[in-house]
Amino acid sequence: MKIANGIEALDLTVNMMGRQSALHPTLIWDDNEVILVDTGIPGQLEKIRKAVTSAGASFDKLNKVILTHQDIDHIGSLPEILKGAGRKIEVLAHEEDKPYIEGDKPLIKMNPERMAKMLESLPEEQRQKIQTMFGARRSAKVDTTITDGEVLPYCGGMTVIFTPGHTPGHISLYHQKSKTLIAGDALVAADGALLPPSPRTTLDMTTALQSIKKFTKYDIDTVICYHGGVFKENVNKRLAELADTQ
Repeated sequence: MKIANGIEALDLTVNMMGRQSALHPTLIWDDNEVILVDTGIPGQLEKIRKAVTSAGASFDKLNKVILTHQDIDHIGSLPEILKGAGRKIEVLAHEEDKPYIEGDKPLIKMNPERMAKMLESLPEEQRQKIQTMFGARRSAKVDTTITDGEVLPYCGGMTVIFTPGHTPGHISLYHQKSKTLIAGDALVAADGALLPPSPRTTLDMTTALQSIKKFTKYDIDTVICYHGGVFKENVNKRLAELADTQ
């Protein structure tokens, strides 16, 4: 979905845990930069390439990937993107999640015990397929670490908002020019509503809820949730309501 000139929420269809759903990486671009925020699950390089082209940008000019956090559905296709590009792409992420993205530590949510619990209700064939897809070691070098409040001077300016809780190093981004919040998994959209992150997939729900309060400092017209897509209805009011309940 197009948000404004040079910013679009991509739509990647996936089948996870026996359910078909969509993931929404964000594409931001201008004459100098083509930036992808998050990279889908493993094996989605061609879907991403097509989505970038359909948005009106050039995959061949992609020069930066910003990761909101370490989860496999956000970093899954990163190694394929870096390999398939045939040129240098700068990878940016928060310091807290860097060792997980780079493979120095195992992904927090992919340990065998947690995986077994997540998959226990699925048929054996589906369990094996998901374990094969997600079980392989996938890592990539983080070239640049980004910090809370840092303004990235790309595409009209993007402010980094450190929003831990869902993972220790989760970040969100505020695109100043379009007044768009790229929330990652700090928020979700469902049935026309803007909601806190899912407790089932959030490591520290108390911290995650506190992180929502940071969004009230910004004038936001649009929220892009990685799960659920775009929310545009009285955004600042809704964020204030969510912050007040914590």
